[in-house]
Amino acid sequence: MKTILHKANTRGHANHGWLNSFHTFSFANYYDPERIHFGALRVLNDDTVAGGGGFGTHPHDNMEIISIPLSGDLEHKDSTGTHGVIRHGEVQVMSAGTGVQHSEFNKNQDIPVKFLQIWVFPKEKGVKPRYQQAAFDFESKKDGLQQIVSPSDDDDGLWIHQNAWFNIGVFGKETAFDYKLHSSENGVYVFVIEGSFVVNGQILDKRDGLGISDISALDLKSLSDDAEVLLMEVPMG
Repeated sequence: MKTILHKANTRGHANHGWLNSFHTFSFANYYDPERIHFGALRVLNDDTVAGGGGFGTHPHDNMEIISIPLSGDLEHKDSTGTHGVIRHGEVQVMSAGTGVQHSEFNKNQDIPVKFLQIWVFPKEKGVKPRYQQAAFDFESKKDGLQQIVSPSDDDDGLWIHQNAWFNIGVFGKETAFDYKLHSSENGVYVFVIEGSFVVNGQILDKRDGLGISDISALDLKSLSDDAEVLLMEVPMG
């Protein structure tokens, strides 16, 4: 088993006024040669956008981009003609493929929007750009995992061009559970959204991250009420 621990207070940080962003991996002006990526997981940004603020139109290509709102309303527009709003309980994926232009704004003027922006390297380049969004009832799945991303459009949740599976779970205190990997070539990056967990003997607090590879399964236990965790299983090659 191989592990890499990223405590919340070791992340890169940039505060632009309208945007307060924490970077688990190297991003923009934050660079750490030891924190470029975890397998196919390239970016994990914990963003807060002030009321009325947002990212103007900018390009992406050959990347799978997943947005997970934690609170507030995030408005999205892109060059495929998509225009929508995503809220807590919803997830958005965008395959940039051959190239796409998009913008993201806080729909509200008076409250911030908080969301996770995640980039995953695709398994193939030059695919047709696409967009997908779905709502999930995480409360009905309490004390269990809700799959939100997978490689197949026939599976639960959304799909991306990568052999990756994302799950979110909300758990009561002292709830134990396990996660079995889909492939021996994959690893899992565990990111604590709220509360605390113990993962394979390692205690993780809010916004801590732990990458684990060369394993077939994880053992997890919540240490607080309403503890929320994001599991991102991605290829390591």
